[in-house]
Amino acid sequence: MLLMNILKNDRPGVWLLATLLVVSIVVPVLNLLVAESSIFHLSTYTVTLLGKYLTYALLALAADLVWGYLGILTLGHAAFFALGGYAMGMYLMRQIGERGVYGDPVLPDFMVFLNWQELPWFWFGFDQFWFAALMVMVVPGILAYVFGYLAFRSRVTGVYLSIITQAMTYALMLAFFRNEMGFGGNNGLTDFKDILGFDLRADSTRIALFLASAAALAIGYVLSRIIVSSRLGLASVAIRDAESRSRFCGYRVENIKLWVFVFSAIMAGVAGALYVPQVGIINPGEFSPLNSIELLIWVAIGGRGTLYGAVIGAMLVNYSKTYFTAALPEMWLYALGALFILVTLYLPKGIVGLRNMRREKT
Repeated sequence: MLLMNILKNDRPGVWLLATLLVVSIVVPVLNLLVAESSIFHLSTYTVTLLGKYLTYALLALAADLVWGYLGILTLGHAAFFALGGYAMGMYLMRQIGERGVYGDPVLPDFMVFLNWQELPWFWFGFDQFWFAALMVMVVPGILAYVFGYLAFRSRVTGVYLSIITQAMTYALMLAFFRNEMGFGGNNGLTDFKDILGFDLRADSTRIALFLASAAALAIGYVLSRIIVSSRLGLASVAIRDAESRSRFCGYRVENIKLWVFVFSAIMAGVAGALYVPQVGIINPGEFSPLNSIELLIWVAIGGRGTLYGAVIGAMLVNYSKTYFTAALPEMWLYALGALFILVTLYLPKGIVGLRNMRREKT
């Protein structure tokens, strides 16, 4: 009942969820039931591409929850995304077993190559899916809690907080590049075979991963909408607009920031976990601060502080990226920069702001 009341006042969100439902029905039908010779057939490559877009949309949703409603310009969500991806990658590596290049039933290939004699303690448990799924949420959540607790209690805000989140992400990237860390070094984790016993290269598995990504995005959107529509969400907006006044009124500003920040990090970790089996690799490059910056561009172009705008922005920009990098690879960065500048100058509320502008004119 509460959910129905919330969605009743969120017409764009209802359209978004309805679109996800329709796409979740149409895509499997066009891929599995329509003959490959038909013009209506959807290739497995396209299904994988759409699934990747959905994980990016979930990541953008997580960033918008922090930036759009708390006013925290974070450059660290790439770290949470990558940590969730590594947790899933570790599970997928443990599933390879004797099918690896070196045929070791326990040690992944890169450990055998580096002459490791035994599995590191932090790899224990990742042969079980339930444990890996738990770590996908726990590891980013713990990092966000520790970082947020220290930063928010110290009342670090504004550009200083952005710089610290960027430094955290960069430090993790440098650490994961080291072979001694036990995460595959600069090559990362790859050559995955199956997930839950299903072949990752099979069309049906690709469809299942696509549907899981769509479901995760829908659930993430609903939970985020519940949060921003609650007293917690209203308090978050108050903190964004007037933090000192909110603190003076008796709000526990640090606790509110911390709760939302941790929840957002967990969503980013789930997005990373769904991303890895679909693209087939996870390496330290995913920690790059440039990825966090590009993420914020998605949110800004779609419409910050709307949730559904972040989803639209992520889908639109990444589709454009796929098109331009294939058709005009040398022009993509110029196109992205031009789009961001145009939106910043003429559409400060993003693409979804056009809807409100038309409303005001009528």
